[in-house]
Amino acid sequence: MERPLTGHIKKGEAPPGFREYYRAGGYNGTIKALKEMTPAGVTSLVKASNLLGRGGAGFPTGVKWSLVPMEGENIFPKYLVCNADEMEPGTFKDRLLLEGNPHQLIAGMIAAAYAIQAGTAYIFLRWAYKKAERELRKAISEAYREGFLGKNILGTGFNLDIHVHTSAGRYICGEETALLNALEGKRGIPRTKPPFPATSGLFGKPTVVNNVETLSWISHIVEKGADWFKGLSLTGTGGTKLYGVSGRVKRPGLWELPLGVTIGEIINEHAGGMHDGYAFRGVLPGGASTDFLVEEHLDVKMDFSTVAAAGSRLGTGTMIVLDDRTCPVAFLQNVEKFYALESCGWCTPCREGLPWVEKMLSAIEDGKGKMEYLDILKFHTSYMGPGHTFCAHAPGAAEPLQSGLRFFHDDFKRHIEEKKCPWK
Repeated sequence: MERPLTGHIKKGEAPPGFREYYRAGGYNGTIKALKEMTPAGVTSLVKASNLLGRGGAGFPTGVKWSLVPMEGENIFPKYLVCNADEMEPGTFKDRLLLEGNPHQLIAGMIAAAYAIQAGTAYIFLRWAYKKAERELRKAISEAYREGFLGKNILGTGFNLDIHVHTSAGRYICGEETALLNALEGKRGIPRTKPPFPATSGLFGKPTVVNNVETLSWISHIVEKGADWFKGLSLTGTGGTKLYGVSGRVKRPGLWELPLGVTIGEIINEHAGGMHDGYAFRGVLPGGASTDFLVEEHLDVKMDFSTVAAAGSRLGTGTMIVLDDRTCPVAFLQNVEKFYALESCGWCTPCREGLPWVEKMLSAIEDGKGKMEYLDILKFHTSYMGPGHTFCAHAPGAAEPLQSGLRFFHDDFKRHIEEKKCPWK
């Protein structure tokens, strides 16, 4: 199968430089966009491809771009922002793209910026991605030297500057408006919507925020077309997807596969199945902020709509596997502790609810829990759910907890009745 995103990434080798990637055709779509297409034409093509955002939300990319005002007063400057603040627990797909082929991202960002007529772009990079930062800065310098960034790119009259901004390291900055606040030097907290970033984003100007994996697709789609992209998947939604697996599997890692492969195929064939002596109990299919799926869901296709119908979310497509020798209560306590620490503190259900959840889970894990704690935890999953908080941080934290209470209810009861963790 053709693997456009990872085709130029070679394990253990330095990423391709500008000229190597250019000779391989990596900038063909960028050149086509700037020299043969109008900005509206690029947006229409991306919309027709049905490219859904690969950062977790799955919003149609072309639709997001089409919300940016293209005519009228006071719409310039415009900004394109690449969200590379990859801090979702269990997620490491964007790091592969950043370290393995930064020119692929740059090529896509140039075409995307042209589509919305943005003259400045930022890559908001996770602080810990030191190698990615080095490779990005090197690739950006090469693109300037070769005339693909800066003034009058390829003689087309289009200007674009790309800057790398290294984040201070807060999970909440993965939320696009908190990211924009941080980029402006403000406290990293979400903004009220509306207005949406497409009309009032960075510095109050029209802004598009897209994920690394999303933007890495753009040049390929422009070069080869919407039908080509849609033909790569096993579902009506187009493209391949980077799927990752961590946990007690034989070959933890990351694979580019057609969108719509099953959970069982990814875990048992590509990740090699469970380690000897361990059995599968459940999986968070799209990072730590998604609902558990269990053995009955191994035939579920890993695409946006099918995973949602099964009761979870595709999210980032990077799975965290729970085995039968790991305590699910301790697993959840660890997850909820992370989310409690990473709350920005802006709204009460998140600021107060998450530490309380983590405290109750710790008590149950330590053998000090009571049966009524289960009802209180269940209440909190609703209290922190969608519609009750300022952003999706607390609702995301509630997803593994609400499904864990359902699928591993007997494990919680054993902790309380036996007054200890059965796994210790």
